[in-house]
Amino acid sequence: MSKPRGPYAKTSAKRQEIIDAALAAYAEAGSRGVSLRDIAARVGMTYAGVVHHFGSKEALLTAVLEARDAAAAEMFDPFGDGAGLPHSAVLTHNASTPGLVKLFVDLAAAAAEPEHPAHDFFENRYERFRTRIADRITRGVDDPTAVDPEWLARILIAAADGIQLQWLLNPGIDMAADMDRLADALLGPALRSSPTPSPSDAP
Repeated sequence: MSKPRGPYAKTSAKRQEIIDAALAAYAEAGSRGVSLRDIAARVGMTYAGVVHHFGSKEALLTAVLEARDAAAAEMFDPFGDGAGLPHSAVLTHNASTPGLVKLFVDLAAAAAEPEHPAHDFFENRYERFRTRIADRITRGVDDPTAVDPEWLARILIAAADGIQLQWLLNPGIDMAADMDRLADALLGPALRSSPTPSPSDAP
């Protein structure tokens, strides 16, 4: 497929520049949050100019979370190598970007309103994650009839989201360790044993 040219290409490139600047701003901000004026200053634009490219502040922030998910997928498998759990590495990484964690928590709550620009993003995201995690659980246990993969997927996602909110209030919480303990409590007895690596597989 050919690349866009002319004004559309410039608009697309500017949108991406704004998203990249917003990602960087939130990653560096800590839990205090980021203003659109901060983002606009990074790309040499006005507040109105930034909003113009997305239609609203909420639409821009939704695009930022979409880009965050895409970046996470490139860095590591967000579902891990086990039975279908959100990988500990994701939560460990999230702990280094509290601004993005706060953005996720804030936007997820606001998106419960059907008219919110992020509503479809979160609805599709949760459905995709539930499906993939439930599939991993089904493939990771000896007896799939002994567990309820859909229920477990919902609980694990809810716990991952909830622990991030608690972590914003108390950064001393080890999110990854807490999720590992929950996974072990819910799934430990049902999981297939990992095969013992052969000498050739050793690091």
